[in-house]
Amino acid sequence: MDGLSQISQISARVLQLQSLVSGPPVVAGSSPSSTATAVAGSTSSTAFSDVLAQELAKSSSSSATGTLGANRVPTDLAAYGNGHVPDSALAPVGDTGKKMWAPAAAAMTKLIAAAKADGVTVGITETYRPYDEQVQLAATKGLYSQGGLAAKPGTSEHGWGIAADLQLNGAAQAWMQRNAPSYGFQADVPGESWHWAYHPAG
Repeated sequence: MDGLSQISQISARVLQLQSLVSGPPVVAGSSPSSTATAVAGSTSSTAFSDVLAQELAKSSSSSATGTLGANRVPTDLAAYGNGHVPDSALAPVGDTGKKMWAPAAAAMTKLIAAAKADGVTVGITETYRPYDEQVQLAATKGLYSQGGLAAKPGTSEHGWGIAADLQLNGAAQAWMQRNAPSYGFQADVPGESWHWAYHPAG
């Protein structure tokens, strides 16, 4: 679908949502109380903003393509930039309070549930990392290129929501080594047994 078609669909949906929230339009001067009309207008405007935000979040989650483009960048997040992905474009990882790119979040949620069913706890310490946090981490931990523990800001897998830093004991680490690839996750940074990134098949 091209950009113009998407804009047209979004515009139509916005109009539909406005009519759901605010009801039929009020003709100026037809209301017995202009104060009541003004209050209703501001209330419906706030309500519309809330409904629109919810719909955009649903749209972002449901439109995730599940594909990684050049340099392992999620195609549906590429326009935002690494570390600049809005919260509404990410999806929750189960009930952990963490968020990732929607396909990675779904896979990690299944992985955690499968581990739990096997009596193993996989904890999450960090997932999506905004750009400012990448800068701060590079300043405190040093860059990989200089022997540190941080990617150059703007290049982190965390900045696309495709990596998770996990809290793993020995049993959980062994479980991840055996099972994580089945869910698309790999420990892809040498020396960082806690860092698992999403590498979907195909």
